[in-house]
Amino acid sequence: MLAIRMQRNGRTHYPTYRIIVQEAQRHPLSGRVVAEVGNYNPATKALTLNKELVEKYLTNGAQPSSRVAFILKKNGIKLPKWYKEAPQKSAKAKHADKLRKNQPKEETPAEPAAETPAE
Repeated sequence: MLAIRMQRNGRTHYPTYRIIVQEAQRHPLSGRVVAEVGNYNPATKALTLNKELVEKYLTNGAQPSSRVAFILKKNGIKLPKWYKEAPQKSAKAKHADKLRKNQPKEETPAEPAAETPAE
């Protein structure tokens, strides 16, 4: 099975990505790439895609990763009906009852008004 995923390259703290078609069982850095279908630079938001090639691989059953699917949908490439979007993750606190915002508010005793000495 083929996967359409992003392969990181660039330099330290300045990533750029290749959008590649690769066997799904391989690691993205293994080097065995079927085709390179585009580039993405997150710093400048520059994207180049070969739309015909992407659509060809999608119709032949290539599974896009969640981030690539988001990019493709944003650029007007229609995803196949069989593609299922990844569910949104919701972060839950492990011990929500111990959080400061969930603790009952402590009432601070009001300080008595300071008496002025009588002259």
